[in-house]
Amino acid sequence: MARKAQIKDAEQIHKLISEYAEQETLLPVPLTEVYERLRDFWVCTEGDDVLACGALRIVWEDLAEVRSLAVRNYAGGRGYGREIVKCCIEEARQYGIPRVFALTYVPDFFSKLGFSSIAKERLPHKIWLDCVKCAKFPNCDEQAIVIDLQ
Repeated sequence: MARKAQIKDAEQIHKLISEYAEQETLLPVPLTEVYERLRDFWVCTEGDDVLACGALRIVWEDLAEVRSLAVRNYAGGRGYGREIVKCCIEEARQYGIPRVFALTYVPDFFSKLGFSSIAKERLPHKIWLDCVKCAKFPNCDEQAIVIDLQ
């Protein structure tokens, strides 16, 4: 079961994201930023261990992003990623945000949750501010996906 992240989870969230960032499948997030955005994060835990994390970032009045979605390798296939995305979608609904997007290398995972592919150019330019931090910038090979909540 997913829950909102707590202070005690921050270092493990950072470590998990960093493991994927080293593989260039997630953007790196400094520990200071994890603390600053801790309220955005959801986690799945087993005991004191964070097995999965993900965050909902509000971009604008009508758009939010699922980001920093990561599951420990040994915990894959247990539904933790799906649970976190569902929590992010529900949180977006509670805020009245009509669309949620993600940039991903695994669009099939998101399509099973109701997301559809979209041309990256259809997303607002402000979402690309984080892209300059990416090792693959400007040749991004992630796919943009979106779900309409209306």
